[in-house]
Amino acid sequence: MTGTEAMGRLLGDLLEYAHMTAVEELPALLESHAAAAGLGRARLFVADLREQGLRELTGRGPDAGEGGERFSVEGSLPGRAFRETRVLAGHGGGAGHRRQWVPVLDGTERLGVLRVDVPDGSPDADALAERLASLTGLLLVSKRPFSDSYARLVRTRPMGVAAEMQWKLMPPTAFANDRAVVAARMEPAYEVAGDAYDYAVAHDTLHLAVFDAMGHDSAAGLTANLAVAACRAQRRQDTDLVTVSQRIEEILIEQFGHSRYVTGVLADLDTRTGTLTWVNRGHHPPVLIRGGRWTTTLRSPPAHPMGTDLGLRVTLCREQLEPGDRLLFYTDGITEARDRDGRPFGLARFTDFVVRRHADARPVPEMLRRLMQAVLDHHSGRLDDDATVLFLEWKGNARNPALRPADGAPAGG
Repeated sequence: MTGTEAMGRLLGDLLEYAHMTAVEELPALLESHAAAAGLGRARLFVADLREQGLRELTGRGPDAGEGGERFSVEGSLPGRAFRETRVLAGHGGGAGHRRQWVPVLDGTERLGVLRVDVPDGSPDADALAERLASLTGLLLVSKRPFSDSYARLVRTRPMGVAAEMQWKLMPPTAFANDRAVVAARMEPAYEVAGDAYDYAVAHDTLHLAVFDAMGHDSAAGLTANLAVAACRAQRRQDTDLVTVSQRIEEILIEQFGHSRYVTGVLADLDTRTGTLTWVNRGHHPPVLIRGGRWTTTLRSPPAHPMGTDLGLRVTLCREQLEPGDRLLFYTDGITEARDRDGRPFGLARFTDFVVRRHADARPVPEMLRRLMQAVLDHHSGRLDDDATVLFLEWKGNARNPALRPADGAPAGG
């Protein structure tokens, strides 16, 4: 059997058997089918919610991780494979085999790593291991929504009710195609309440939004959930951004009167041309980073938070992005996190962190993971307010010759 035939058989058989498989059964399924293709000791390790550790999915116990190994994301070889999203060679493997640590991804969302021993002298074995990891990511994502075992496995502490709602509502924390990169982080991961982010693709348009509801309790979570749902319902009817924000306000008032409100930024990016349109409803303005170093805020005329019904005019703003431009949408918990002496993390430190990590050429999800850790460290490990960042990079469109790389500072809003 050729390498191509072995690969096709492995992936085909695994897909066929996986239809009726739960998360708890994935380890045995992966190991048996990998062994049949000549790969040894296939083990799956998944990242916890904060991406601080990797736990083996064994399929045993209430969390499906009983008896499994654990690794830190910082300071371990599998953690490095996870951080850098690249295949790394490890120790072990046994006679005639090499050990590989292979990132497990869903698109660009990092899920964990696959440990697998590949036979020496097989030119197709490495590619087979990578294909197995890719399929494992798809299977894991398809099984985890209805698995309490998986939810327990990736948590290191109990989760609040509001956070349960928020994480169920959010899209994946990372997405990329040939034109744009999106990534997001929310803290405190187990107690987040009033913050929410959203993004979606419709043909050549990338929709983005970030919301910050008043308060830090279950009511704030309900308010943010309602805002996101109203936003999605309207944009899926091809409603313009100004009207979307107005309809969100109407729905919030219908439900809560004037007792709850939400600030937010709603934006659309034409991924062909780089034209960004947005509305700002009482929220911190987005930050634009150009050329890897020039920064500015995208200003707009003031408009009131959704739900306050103050009658201020909502203005649709436009900005022409250049290839490589990066945008940061954030909530006040990022910049207002204070240390023991009362000093805020601040906007300058926030943007400088992103600029420096951009220069380090780190993967975007890893950059945001480190950013959130820096914010938490600044606040002695515990935030008093929700902190969310939604990151966008527009790569440009190679099919549009009119666009050229940036060579100067941004013009601003």
